[in-house]
Amino acid sequence: MEVQGVMKLVKGVSRRVIVIKSPDKNIFEEAIFIVREDALRRGVTREELVREAQQVANEYLSSNRKKKTGRKIPGLVYALMGAGAFMIIYCVIQLL
Repeated sequence: MEVQGVMKLVKGVSRRVIVIKSPDKNIFEEAIFIVREDALRRGVTREELVREAQQVANEYLSSNRKKKTGRKIPGLVYALMGAGAFMIIYCVIQLL
C-alpha cells in the first residue's frame, strides 16, 4: 500500500489527512483518513497514524467479506428449497 500524507481543505478548515492508495484499484483508488487535531497534540507519530489507518481499513474489508459470504449460502439454500417445493407441488398435481 502506498501512503501519502497531505494537507487538504475540508469545509474551509485546514486538516491533516492520510491517503492510502489501494493496491488493487478494481473498486477503490484510495482511502482518505482525516487525522484528529488532538492526536497531533499528543505526539502521535507518522508510523502510528499509518498503522492505525491500515488496521481500520483491514477491519472494514474483513467485516464486509464475512457479510457477503454469509449472504450467498442462505440465498442458494432458499433457491434450492423453492425449487424442491415447486417439484413436490408439480408431482402432486400430476398424480391427481
